[in-house]
Amino acid sequence: MSKRLRSSEVCADCSGPDPSWASVNRGTFICDECCSVHRSLGRHISQVRHLKHTPWPPTLLQMVETLYNNGANSIWEHSLLDPASIMSGRRKANPQDKVHPNKAEFIRAKYQMLAFVHRLPCRDDDSMTAKDLSKQLHSSVRTGNLETCLRLLSLGAQANFFHPEKGNTPLHVASKAGQILQAELLAVYGADPGTQDSSGKTPVDYARQGGHHELAERLVEIQYELTDRLAFYLCGRKPDHKNGQHFIIPQMADSSLDLSELAKAAKKKLQSLSNHLFEELAMDVYDEVDRRETDAVWLATQNHSTLVTETTVVPFLPVNPEYSSTRNQGRQKLARFNAHEFATLVIDILSDAKRRQQGSPLSGSKDNVELILKTISNQHSIESQDNDQPDYDSVASDEDTDLEATASKANRQKSLDSDLSDGPVTVQEFMEVKNALVASEAKIQQLMKVNNNLSDELRIMQKKLLGKDAN
Repeated sequence: MSKRLRSSEVCADCSGPDPSWASVNRGTFICDECCSVHRSLGRHISQVRHLKHTPWPPTLLQMVETLYNNGANSIWEHSLLDPASIMSGRRKANPQDKVHPNKAEFIRAKYQMLAFVHRLPCRDDDSMTAKDLSKQLHSSVRTGNLETCLRLLSLGAQANFFHPEKGNTPLHVASKAGQILQAELLAVYGADPGTQDSSGKTPVDYARQGGHHELAERLVEIQYELTDRLAFYLCGRKPDHKNGQHFIIPQMADSSLDLSELAKAAKKKLQSLSNHLFEELAMDVYDEVDRRETDAVWLATQNHSTLVTETTVVPFLPVNPEYSSTRNQGRQKLARFNAHEFATLVIDILSDAKRRQQGSPLSGSKDNVELILKTISNQHSIESQDNDQPDYDSVASDEDTDLEATASKANRQKSLDSDLSDGPVTVQEFMEVKNALVASEAKIQQLMKVNNNLSDELRIMQKKLLGKDAN
């Protein structure tokens, strides 16, 4: 990415200089320390990307820059701008504050509790309020005023709102007007490019009819973002949507794995899920891919002259209170999959996503999601005859997440090859990417060991100092 940060840019949460991360859905730039808190909140609260070491769709980055430059942070700190807040003792964090508890408490209040967002007057019918806000959003997206639309979304406007009189959604309106940055913002908040209007037309159709070809191509990319991200995670390649290629399905190099009865059982259970449950599982795997990739960028970009403790790593997907406890437990179990197991699950999801687009899905039950996760895990445990594989029946936790063990398992993973029927990815290209990842992961683990040793030495020194003070 060619973006060069200006010296005037500061962290939205503590005003520290030179922020290197962005919170995409909040339209803000944040520093490393504040980002460590954002990552622990989960993607449903804050979707973080590194400004330099994470690939960005150009218009998505432009959307975040526009929001930041137009004061989007004032949406999340509205009441703090009131002089009365100073009198009450409320203030935002500053660069000198400790991450825990000072910055963490402020960031959680700001984004999780929305403690400083402007509140609308209370009404008896909250659904009417949301409907009114959504209608305002429907009208506003035809203009370039992003911060107005972000404010409406922050207050409860729905990105997928279907206007009963107009017969379409805000994304249809933005697409017809050629507002590509508004389309990016709506997509971040869950707008579906495949939604049809009352005449059966999608936002992609609106963009093409209006001559907005760049927007139409971007909407197609957004429509396939989930499967594109999963494919890129495994083989570093994305489909060529312009030429009608919408899926790349990597394959395990060891074809004998396909003969495993457990592997067949896992695929059968996956195929038996309803569309809704399959989509939920795919979204959870997408979130886990994001967690793993963001952790890798996080560890690789930190200043290792300072201590990198276990508190800066997100060991598993944070709980989303909107999901059931069963789904949250399943999401956390994904972190316990080693690289080989997780790749198996990703490939099965990509294959079945393509199948579902081309044919009719089978009916299934909710319990199958849990069975799929366990079957894939047991499959690899039996095949490898490895006694140190975890049971996967228990939810991941800070205590049982061992980074060093995870790295050693990753080093034992079998190589992947690519399926040339859906995208020509050579073995050499794939192995170059994988070798680079393995080398980077080994370096990260080495640095983590050094930091752990430094942490131990620091604790010993602190105890000695406390002992002297006591004397």
